[in-house]
Amino acid sequence: MTTALDITDTEATALADLAVRAPSTLRSSVLVEVGLMDRYGRIDGSPLGPLVVAWNGIGVVSVDLAGDDEAFEARHLAATGRQVTASEVPTRLANAIGRRLEGDRRVRIPLDLRGHTPFELAVWMKALEIPRGEVRPYGWIAAEIGRPKAVRAVGTALGHNPVPLIVPCHRVVRSDGLIGQYSLGGPENKRTILTAEGADPDELEGLARAGIRFLGSDTTRIYCLPTCHDARRVTERHKQEFRSAGAAAAAGYRPCLHCRPMAAAIA
Repeated sequence: MTTALDITDTEATALADLAVRAPSTLRSSVLVEVGLMDRYGRIDGSPLGPLVVAWNGIGVVSVDLAGDDEAFEARHLAATGRQVTASEVPTRLANAIGRRLEGDRRVRIPLDLRGHTPFELAVWMKALEIPRGEVRPYGWIAAEIGRPKAVRAVGTALGHNPVPLIVPCHRVVRSDGLIGQYSLGGPENKRTILTAEGADPDELEGLARAGIRFLGSDTTRIYCLPTCHDARRVTERHKQEFRSAGAAAAAGYRPCLHCRPMAAAIA
């Protein structure tokens, strides 16, 4: 008597013929997809030249200047605890990063920021709101995330940003208005990026050294941070300079609703 579980020799042979060896890349592909392993590749189009981007199935893990691959792999392992293998950056991801570099803040780029603190995440997400060609001081970030006294900590968090250019920490400057440091190659690289985006670092630092923190229009009676797109439309004839938000308020000026200069003043 046979049962439903009994298999004839012919059936066993047929089942054996169905067996297919898994491709050698399957294991790494699965690990990458679930975020236990990463891939990296190079992309062009940044003001600093070629970049190396690491990613997995969760999102982009890191962005760095292209250089020695072995050195990058060692840094990546030390930072994430995960192996990373060289690959081609997927076309969709490369295109999305390209659009972000061109100033499109609406393009969606998933990020894998596991292992970082809620404070760091809040700082980086706020930096994402700064438009291309504009800058904000550390104090603006601190006040906007509800931590007005954490100005120094904001600077530290920006220095630890693992995905520069995607999260534009280059658009955040010192609270005194000077350009400040930059994790992706230092202040000269920061100046290069800001210039490519339409900002003028020399002008910004000139205003900072003169003690000018805000610019206003005597026609709208509104004052802004110097790089705000509203401030940049004001002609020299109507431009007013202020050393503080208090001075602007005393002159009868209201804060801009776009750049929210009061956040910087609070900090």
